[in-house]
Amino acid sequence: MSTIEDPSDHLSVTPPKTWAAGVPAVAHAIEYSLEENSVRRTALTLLNINQTKGFDCPGCAWPEPKHRHKNEYCENGAKHINDEATTRRVTADFFREHSIAELDGTSDYWLNQQGRLTEPMIKVPGGTHYQPISWDEAFDLLADELRGLDSPDEALFYTSGRLNNEAAFLLQLFARAFGTNNLPDCSNMCHESSGFALQETLGIGKGSVSLDDIYDADLIFVVGQNPGTNHPRMLSALEETKRNGGTIVAVNPLPEAGLIRFKNPQKARGVIGRGTAIADQFLKIRPGGDLALFQALNRLLLEAEDAAPGAVLDHEFIRRNTVGFEAFAEHARKADWNDVLAATGLTLEEIVEVHERVLRSKKVIVCWAMGLTQQKHGVPTIREVVNFLLLRGNIGRPGAGVCPVRGHSNVQGDRTMGVWEQMPQEFLDALGREFGFTPPAEHGVDSVGAIRAMRDGRAKVFVGAAGNFVRAAPDSDVTEEAMRRCRLTVQISTKLNRSHTVCGEIALILPTLGRSDRDLQASGEQFVTVEDSMSDVHASRGRLDPASPSLLSEVAILCRLARRTLGDAVPVDWEEFERDYGTIRARIARVVPGFEDFNARVAAPGGFHLPNPVNEGVFHTPSGKAVFTCNDFAMLTPPTGYLVLQSLRSHDQWNTVPYAMNDRYRGIHHARRVVMVNPEDLAERGLSDGELVDVVSVWDDGVERRAPAFRVVAYPAARGSAAAYYPETNVLVPLDSVADISNTPTSKGVIVRLEPVAAAG
Repeated sequence: MSTIEDPSDHLSVTPPKTWAAGVPAVAHAIEYSLEENSVRRTALTLLNINQTKGFDCPGCAWPEPKHRHKNEYCENGAKHINDEATTRRVTADFFREHSIAELDGTSDYWLNQQGRLTEPMIKVPGGTHYQPISWDEAFDLLADELRGLDSPDEALFYTSGRLNNEAAFLLQLFARAFGTNNLPDCSNMCHESSGFALQETLGIGKGSVSLDDIYDADLIFVVGQNPGTNHPRMLSALEETKRNGGTIVAVNPLPEAGLIRFKNPQKARGVIGRGTAIADQFLKIRPGGDLALFQALNRLLLEAEDAAPGAVLDHEFIRRNTVGFEAFAEHARKADWNDVLAATGLTLEEIVEVHERVLRSKKVIVCWAMGLTQQKHGVPTIREVVNFLLLRGNIGRPGAGVCPVRGHSNVQGDRTMGVWEQMPQEFLDALGREFGFTPPAEHGVDSVGAIRAMRDGRAKVFVGAAGNFVRAAPDSDVTEEAMRRCRLTVQISTKLNRSHTVCGEIALILPTLGRSDRDLQASGEQFVTVEDSMSDVHASRGRLDPASPSLLSEVAILCRLARRTLGDAVPVDWEEFERDYGTIRARIARVVPGFEDFNARVAAPGGFHLPNPVNEGVFHTPSGKAVFTCNDFAMLTPPTGYLVLQSLRSHDQWNTVPYAMNDRYRGIHHARRVVMVNPEDLAERGLSDGELVDVVSVWDDGVERRAPAFRVVAYPAARGSAAAYYPETNVLVPLDSVADISNTPTSKGVIVRLEPVAAAG
């Protein structure tokens, strides 16, 4: 596994913050931005980010409000866009000076800080350094390697949610025209549990609410997520909920500053006042206890209906719009209170208080993120959330519904465009009709399956369009060895990351435009589109001069690769697609439902909203109705002396890339190799605050996985739990430890022990 530099001896700890944003957030955003850019360039980025004629922030998928501020960004969005727009450059001279082995020994932070990639590079077989290669030579080499495979299924085409709609559509079109459905993506590793649960129960694998619903809700659950760091503009929406009289219940193993109080820096009360208290009730739940919590709430609702028939449940909604209620109700009444309290770590009084809030609310939304999805029982948990909402008709009406909150800016759009190894046959048929070929019908591999395929020699070429697969994936040692077994690895990237240092026998770096870069093609200046978490589709137009004249857009890279690889085998005018992105959107309009008249509709300020059939009372399930499900009780039960660890991001981090060695809101400074544990759990294990430990996980395969040299930090976490940052802890998650049904790695449910370093020696 790669060495990670971390001066853990420099660790300093301050009390966790009890509020988020405010003037300090503005100051940190500007400070970081000016370290990366000039004053003028920083002004250009910040005045154009998330504006109707500007570019979409790549940082998260939270939607833009109808009425936008001139400063429509958060601290982390400002950091992210100026990190991308940095004036630092990685040139051929840099690669001559640094061997791949040397680069692999540096930290993720250091790699990112080197700046923007500027020209195509290659590592040849047996080579120790990357060296320059022309674009034509790179495309010829890649096309030759792809055509030389024994089967198209020996190739993998991965993307993260950073890719725009046009490039995502072309990526899946090229892969399927080449002959494979091997389209793993970041959703496989993060949000897949939501898609499977919602598709089964509601007939569509995405959320049903809009920003107006958030503002209008009586009660919002924020479960397994930390909006103050991961999607800070959500706090502005929750503030509006509170201003309109709504109530918020936060459910999370750690107290998060943004869910306690929010000081909106664009409001006087956020600058000179106390801001807005966000969570009316904070449930410090044990990791993985959310299924038990919603089972308990459902039992309480059924019992309340027994006590007051007709006054609690929405029987008309249940009768007209659902199936499976009777079996569900019989199952739900069996929820055992001893099990519930053990799984959640909550008191009966806390759960009853939440139940009473539910009874007082007519419009309820449940928001969630990876705290639910990256669990062994993630899919049943989300199905139970749907049960909870169905009981009182809180699906498909204003102010109510399901709200899975995505991370990457276009992770939902990539899936809509067909980047999924299991796209339904209707989509494949429409794609084939439009482009005159027969797409393969056999499902491809997801992200975990891709690692297995590389490990076992069944996949030989890996093409990554955006993202940092090596550091996003679980079981770091296995993942890195699998990548190194490839004949060829290709990374389409803006900046250096670990996936460039952990590479195949041959490796290509294909540098591309960033979201903020101006994209000029033969027909003129281009724009791209994205879809946010709430199904709004809008344009994104880069405004900055590209980092290098040698850069190609992602669309251009994919078009040229497809042309070289496929020739005339499939009747697709790749040259026209590269020349004019509007021609891509015209074809999307004929393939993807909801995108009719795409070019005209996206030209409107703010774009357009994709219809959600759930909000029209239409459920695309086999029965044509929403489905109540029976979900068996499950809980994580660590052996004596062990804890349940969840991996998470620091505040100064975007996905796998840290921008600094701090986590300001949690009070962690100058180090990342820390593990946060409740003081009582430390005392029971004879450990002291600040002690150096190895974090060790042991799974059913009998293999001991070790993340060495972490500093213990006494922290107000839920009893029996621990928390530490990823990607440093990805090594602890076995490749085969995945969520049932969705195959998502269980990064929020890792059973570990903390082993003092002295004892380990």
